[in-house]
Amino acid sequence: MHDKPVFLTPEGRAKLEAELKHLREVRRPQVAEQIRASKEFTDTDDNAEFEEAKNEQAFVEGRILTLEKMLANAVMIEANHQVHDAVRLGSTVTVRDEDGEEDKYTIVGSAEVDALHGKISNESPVGRALLGKHVGDVVEVTTPAGSLRLKISAID
Repeated sequence: MHDKPVFLTPEGRAKLEAELKHLREVRRPQVAEQIRASKEFTDTDDNAEFEEAKNEQAFVEGRILTLEKMLANAVMIEANHQVHDAVRLGSTVTVRDEDGEEDKYTIVGSAEVDALHGKISNESPVGRALLGKHVGDVVEVTTPAGSLRLKISAID
């Protein structure tokens, strides 16, 4: 079975690599020290500090494995500064809704989603609907919040 590709921009890859480095070089040793120190208090049978440290260790190790797998399956989204004819991964799309409200979305892979900063997944309902469309196209999107009609006014 093949692993699913993880689409990343260069910035997104750098962010994940920095998090992985921090977990390996800073958090892992900190947690190991917490485990060592908590063992000194009492035996490990009834030791809340030890249990908490072991849980933190499991979280850190799990996140390290997740990041390693994501980076191993990374497919880079290269910004093509010359072609803005259709929406693709890495495109920044300006859309207007039926009320004339304008929104700007950057289409990224699911690992880089940041809705507060307008980064939406290519797998989200809006992202899927916009992919392959052109300036002037109108897309209808069914979301959990209801139905949307969006007109593409610009692609960068």
